Amino acid sequence: MGIHDIIEGKKQWRAHMARVKALPQDYQIAYKEMQKYFFKVGPIDLADGTLLSGIVDFFEEGVATGKGVLELIGNDVAAFCDDLIKDSRTYADVYQESLSGKSGTAEE
Repeated sequence: MGIHDIIEGKKQWRAHMARVKALPQDYQIAYKEMQKYFFKVGPIDLADGTLLSGIVDFFEEGVATGKGVLELIGNDVAAFCDDLIKDSRTYADVYQESLSGKSGTAEE
């Protein structure tokens, strides 16, 4: 990754966060909680940027139709997030696999 890629990535991230800041306050709070959850759970494809930008797209559509954020995602943010990444591998999965692989070699 060159310096140009880093700079371009920062520009994209700043533009993304500007879209988030343009959302109503309740949407911003929900987005930030979702973002923290995803950073903690660590879906592997989070780095490609489509998951978080897709959530912002979804939220912008909700705002345009006049819906509250809880009407879109429900009361359980973690459950909503889990549904979004249910078919994705996470870093936790990779870690668990590495542990099971290590323990398997230690038993031999």
